[in-house]
Amino acid sequence: MPGHRTKGFCASAAALALCAVLAGCGGSGDTAAGGKVVLRYTWWGNPDRAARTEQAVALFEKQHPGVRVQTSFSGYDAYKQKLAIQATGGDAPDVMQLDYRQIDQYASGDVLLDLGKVKSSLRTSEIDAGLLATGRVDGTLYAVPQGRGTETLVYDVATWKASKVPLPKRGWTWSEWADAMRALAKKTGKPGATDPGQSEDAFEVWLRGQGKSLYTKDGSLGFTASDLTRWWTFADRLRREGTVSRAEQTTQLDGTVENTPLGRGTASSDFNWDAPASGYLAIVKGGVALAPMPSGTDGTPGQYYKPSMFLGVAADTSHPKESAELVDFLLNDHRAAKILGATRGIPVNETIREQTASQLKDFDRTVADYQASLEGTLKDPPQAPPSGDNALQTTFARDYDQVSYERMSPREAAENYITEAEAELRS
Repeated sequence: MPGHRTKGFCASAAALALCAVLAGCGGSGDTAAGGKVVLRYTWWGNPDRAARTEQAVALFEKQHPGVRVQTSFSGYDAYKQKLAIQATGGDAPDVMQLDYRQIDQYASGDVLLDLGKVKSSLRTSEIDAGLLATGRVDGTLYAVPQGRGTETLVYDVATWKASKVPLPKRGWTWSEWADAMRALAKKTGKPGATDPGQSEDAFEVWLRGQGKSLYTKDGSLGFTASDLTRWWTFADRLRREGTVSRAEQTTQLDGTVENTPLGRGTASSDFNWDAPASGYLAIVKGGVALAPMPSGTDGTPGQYYKPSMFLGVAADTSHPKESAELVDFLLNDHRAAKILGATRGIPVNETIREQTASQLKDFDRTVADYQASLEGTLKDPPQAPPSGDNALQTTFARDYDQVSYERMSPREAAENYITEAEAELRS
């Protein structure tokens, strides 16, 4: 329920609040000289997303001459850490980009504004009701989806084609994916992919392909230590073979494409989300393409459409109306949509999605075509995960590090994770 602070917020609240004081942080929403309202807007992403966002914000400021928007962005992992510090210290930005996994945590931690209070400034009628519902906690809308995305295997086109290994196809299984990675590694002399063992997202796709889920409807774990042992055993075997990236490469992952093995040129493919994969264009000389995620042995897909990210407004903003207007502009203005393209996923405003479909080009068109190719084949998305999952993503990767560095067996690490996860979810 709103008002209850989660363990993740409370654990270091005093230290983080002290950091905020020492840094001279003020409350959200200031007023600049000349009487302009100043909004802080933050997001995670890559330079391509940043350049487009700055263009869109400049257009918003032109249309709202009484408002100035201060923007900032960083890679996903750094962004999560910084936002947690700001939120705990009472210094959340006026408008913030949020992940699916953060909604429950920040809503229940009194960080997010009830958007029903600014409904006259924020239009949501053009958003699919089911998609919009993913931003609700206990029936209250705290965040609005900004785009629709799905996972993908993004791969180096030139390397894959030169290897003569058959290109990936829809409906392939995890076993077929592993065989393709082995063939790529043999042909190219480098791992076929980033080790997926460290990724909770990849594990969720694999798990859903087995007919299971990360969480039950009541927020408990939806899988057992045996399930996780199977996944980590599968990944560990591929790593030992040299089929996927080595431990020292995967521990460099920080949420940016630049620090993935594919981005560094030490692997031929990577599991990622479709829109952020645009960041590979500038660093993979052979070009990149998108392929569906592997399915279960019986063809059951684990992949799903989900809100690629959300926009929320700080509960303590001094300017709720102007903050809501910025969110409305980013979601519902057709000129903003043209600038932003598919860098945050396919637009959620149904009218804008139809209007812009024929205008998309380059990688935006690639993302749109990729999603279109999957229409009617994927199962419904799960409900937003419980707040503890935000911390458990880090725990998941950390425990797999013990496997990849051969300090624990897959079984030992899985049992350790289950124990920690159950304790986190109970808190």
